[in-house]
Amino acid sequence: MATVLSVSGSPSASSRTHRLLRHLDRRLAAQGHDVVPLDIRTVPAEALLGADVRHPAIVRATELFARADGVVVGTPVYKASYSGVLKALLDLLPQYALTGKTVLPLATGGTAAHVLAIDYALRPVLSSMGAGHIVQGWFTLDKDITVHEDGTLAVAPAAAEALGQVVDQFSAALVRAPLLAAAG
Repeated sequence: MATVLSVSGSPSASSRTHRLLRHLDRRLAAQGHDVVPLDIRTVPAEALLGADVRHPAIVRATELFARADGVVVGTPVYKASYSGVLKALLDLLPQYALTGKTVLPLATGGTAAHVLAIDYALRPVLSSMGAGHIVQGWFTLDKDITVHEDGTLAVAPAAAEALGQVVDQFSAALVRAPLLAAAG
């Protein structure tokens, strides 16, 4: 199957976005994909803010993007846009780092007023980076994600069903991509 890079654009280790991504990673792995997590918050701030493309953490991130067949990009929504740490990393990647890749954009936020952040803020950047196919993204309200004291995650049934559908569509697109490339 495919190699999937799962990118958490949350600056917080305890964020719902981060935990939701890791939850969805398990679904993709169960479908046979090799899932590689990348938590941008672990990239040293001096490398991101100093735009140090030679820093080993930035070099590693660039290599992970290059090796991936598909990329899941998850971000909390702040002020109607994706997170600053995600922006900082995307700015340091090569212009066409997503060429030929299938991409699934996901976002979390406190209000449905931010639901269009995926289409109006994130999708254009992913497209400009050459994404081969950006599947339907999904916005999940914070209130639909519960983190229990033991660290386990629960997603409200309707949100879980919708997320399952978009993840399954992403997985199917990953399987079709090599077939389409071979036929083209």
